[in-house]
Amino acid sequence: MKFLDLAKVYIRSGGGGAGCVSFRREKFIEYGGPDGGDGGRGGDVWAEAVDGLNTLIDFRYQQHFFARSGVHGMGSQRTGASGDDIVLRVPTGTEILDEDQETVIADLTEAGQRVLLAKGGNGGFGNLHFKSSTNRSPRHANPGLPGIERTIWLRLKLIADAGLLGLPNAGKSTFLSAVSNARPKIADYPFTTLHPNLGVVGVDGHEFVVADIPGLIEGASEGRGLGDQFLGHIERCAVLLHLVDGTSEDVAGDARTILNELEAYSPLLAEKPRVTVLNKVDALDDETLAEAKAALEAEVGGPVLTMSGVARTGVTEVLRSLWTEIEPTRGPTAEEVLEPTKWQP
Repeated sequence: MKFLDLAKVYIRSGGGGAGCVSFRREKFIEYGGPDGGDGGRGGDVWAEAVDGLNTLIDFRYQQHFFARSGVHGMGSQRTGASGDDIVLRVPTGTEILDEDQETVIADLTEAGQRVLLAKGGNGGFGNLHFKSSTNRSPRHANPGLPGIERTIWLRLKLIADAGLLGLPNAGKSTFLSAVSNARPKIADYPFTTLHPNLGVVGVDGHEFVVADIPGLIEGASEGRGLGDQFLGHIERCAVLLHLVDGTSEDVAGDARTILNELEAYSPLLAEKPRVTVLNKVDALDDETLAEAKAALEAEVGGPVLTMSGVARTGVTEVLRSLWTEIEPTRGPTAEEVLEPTKWQP
C-alpha cells in the first residue's frame, strides 16, 4: 500500500428540500385548506477517526464527497425524506485543515472521534405552516436552504511514543528492525527510507511505538533532499531519539545539522525531550569512540549513549532511556483503574 499523508478533499452538504404548496380537494369534504408538507433536510458531512488505517491513499482516487439533498415536501401534509449523511473515514491522528492549510478545523487523535465538517441545509416550510386565522389559504412556501461547500485538507500525523531523527544512513532503520518486527528497507546508500515506518518496541515488560522518518540533510527546511515534510509525524511523540553516525568525520557537525533543522521547522519540536545516541560504535576503537563521544556531548550539552544497531550492543539501555521519558506521559492502565482500593478500618 502506498503511503500518503496529505490529501485535498472537496465536500458539500446536502441542500434542504423545498416546501410544497398544496390544498385538500377531496370528495364530500366541503372545506379543504392548505396541506403542503415541509421539505426534508439535507445530509451532513462528517469525518471519523477509525482504527486499521495508516494512510490517506483512499482520498487519492476520490476527492469529491457530496451528501444527498432533502426531498421536497408533498401534499397531504407529507414531509420530504432527509438526505443521507456522508462520513469520511480517516486514520487516527489525522488533522483536518481549512483551505489555507493553516487553520486547524479538528485534530482526530482517538479512534471513534467525529467532527461535523458541513451541516446540511434545513428543509423549507410548506404552505400548511403559514396557515393562520387571517390567512386561511396561503399560496406560498419556502425553498430549502442550500448546502455548505468547502475545500479541506487532510494531513496525517502518525501517533507514536518515540521518533527517530538523524542524517541519512545514521542507522535509524537498522535500529527499528533490531528492536521491533518492523522490516524497513536497509541499504548502503542515502535516503533508503522514503516514507515513515512504525514499530512496536518492548522493554522490561513495557511496550511503546517508535516512528522512523526519512533522514534530514542540511537545508531540509528549504526543501533540500526529501525536505522536512515528514517531521509532522513526530510532533506527537513524547521523546525524540537522535542517532548520530559514529563513523562520521564530524559527529558534532552532524548533530548540529539536525538540531538546526528542528529549530527551523518548529521551536516546540526542538524543545521536546531528546535522547542522543552515538551509533555504529562497533566500527570504532576505544580511543576514537572516546573522542567522538566527548565531542558529541559538548555539542548537545548533555549525556550521550553509545549503541550499535547491527551488533545490538547498548540497545536495551537506549530503550530504557526512552521509556523513562515516555512513562510520565502515559495515563493509568486499565488494571490500575479497576483495582479496588484496600479496605482499612
